[in-house]
Amino acid sequence: MEHVQMTLGVVIFLVILALAFDFMNGFHDAANAIATVVSTRVLTPYQAVMLATVCNFGAIFIFELKVAATIGKGTIEPSVIDHYVIFGALVGAIVWNIITWYFGIPSSSSHALIGGLVGAAVAKSGFSSLISSGLVKTVSFILLSPLLGMLLGSLMLLLMSWLFRESTPRKVDRWSRRLQLISASAYAVGHGGNDAQKTIGIIWMLLIAAGITGQDEHVPYWVVVACYAAIGLGTAFGGWRIIKMMGQKITKLRPVGGFCAQTGGAVTLFTATALGVPVSTTHTITGAIVGVGATRRFSAVRWGIAGSIVWAWILTIPCSALISAVFWQIGKFIL
Repeated sequence: MEHVQMTLGVVIFLVILALAFDFMNGFHDAANAIATVVSTRVLTPYQAVMLATVCNFGAIFIFELKVAATIGKGTIEPSVIDHYVIFGALVGAIVWNIITWYFGIPSSSSHALIGGLVGAAVAKSGFSSLISSGLVKTVSFILLSPLLGMLLGSLMLLLMSWLFRESTPRKVDRWSRRLQLISASAYAVGHGGNDAQKTIGIIWMLLIAAGITGQDEHVPYWVVVACYAAIGLGTAFGGWRIIKMMGQKITKLRPVGGFCAQTGGAVTLFTATALGVPVSTTHTITGAIVGVGATRRFSAVRWGIAGSIVWAWILTIPCSALISAVFWQIGKFIL
């Protein structure tokens, strides 16, 4: 691969920009891990945020960097990558995240980043610059991750109903509150493990394009630590606007429902991360919450709100791609 000439200052600027996106990812998606545990009043918002922050970073010790490899080497042809493409992709994703955060819409930071990469790469070199296998795998999980979350959340609720069929409501509530601490922790680990690796993949891509790291070398460890730390800090500051939407507006949750939704979502995230598939934590937990609500009572789900969230999912990749294509062009003048 022929390396694109970049100054060290440009590389440092883009690494900082990538970490800013990672921080925003944690900030934007904090509600995914903690909305249910807050809405069921098992933990206060502060306690839940601190738990999620520790678990986000703790994922560094659990998962291999398969998602990072998919982003860094499996979505865009390496020969197309330069600092303009990276700049356009990151700014496109950040702008879309800001828009959706401002309006309290739980869209996907992950797919905003994928859309950003696609938009910038296509603006530079057309559709031939895309690696179809990696993108098909990623796009297919836009549908599969919420469906799997929905299925597992429903099955968990049915299992809990059977296990506690002879228990009093007070006993079910007490055990569910304890179990929710475990499920919230597991979901936060899954969130950190999948989402931090997306930024690791972007920085890895940048370092390879700049000739700082070889194509066949492992990602530098400082990149891994920095990305996990950034997403943890973002979660610590939290996305409070989205917590209300995720925890109460879609469906009212009791502790047992919160446990089931988080467990179903966590299993989905762990599976996807092990397979190297970058998935949306937002899509996953929303699907699980809907599954739990619909299993309890179909009318318990506010399908109008769920439908508006689906529209946000559909629009994320094309909108972030369009924004990133514009900023790819702008980047050619300012970098």
